[in-house]
Amino acid sequence: MKQIAESTVRRLSLYLRFLEDYRRQGLETISSGDLASLGGMTSAQVRKDLSFFGSFGTRGLGYSVNALAHRIREILGLEREWQVIIVGAGKIGAALAQYRAFGERGFRIVGIYDVDPARIGVSLDGTIVKDQRELDADLQSVKPDIVLIAVPAEAAQPLLERVTKAGIRGVLNFAPTPLHAPSGVTLRSVDMALELELLSYTLTSAMA
Repeated sequence: MKQIAESTVRRLSLYLRFLEDYRRQGLETISSGDLASLGGMTSAQVRKDLSFFGSFGTRGLGYSVNALAHRIREILGLEREWQVIIVGAGKIGAALAQYRAFGERGFRIVGIYDVDPARIGVSLDGTIVKDQRELDADLQSVKPDIVLIAVPAEAAQPLLERVTKAGIRGVLNFAPTPLHAPSGVTLRSVDMALELELLSYTLTSAMA
């Protein structure tokens, strides 16, 4: 399978959002120039990104909004349902559990876990927070596809080892610490402090 740059995949996600917005407006076609303008890029970049996955559109007519959106969803793996569990029901975990766009993209929250008795038993958007002691058994019975880690930094690495040992191969980490995953596991980390620091650097550099 050919390797596609992460930046290309990120732009595909943007294109999908633009296409869905067009569809909500009842528009049936869109040009590479339209997509480029919405994304702040060039039409050549749009055509190059799409060319990695085949031939799309008709010269002079543009792309079918429905057909291109469907194909991008297929490319991104969004034509199936992904079962997701969240470990950590604090502020970040609770916000993730109630983020409606997950469901729209095919990511279904099938379990939320915490160690705090004050959080266990609470309903987050219809899903009851369970005691983390039930996690191992549920990993075997539910067999989720993805685990979101939203626990304190010191608990994140042991938790990662625990879920990957149970067979989980996709992990999104929100704990503010670097994690080390075994071979065969796809680990992504969202470090909000790092993102703010990068933004701060960019703003400071612009003012220099």
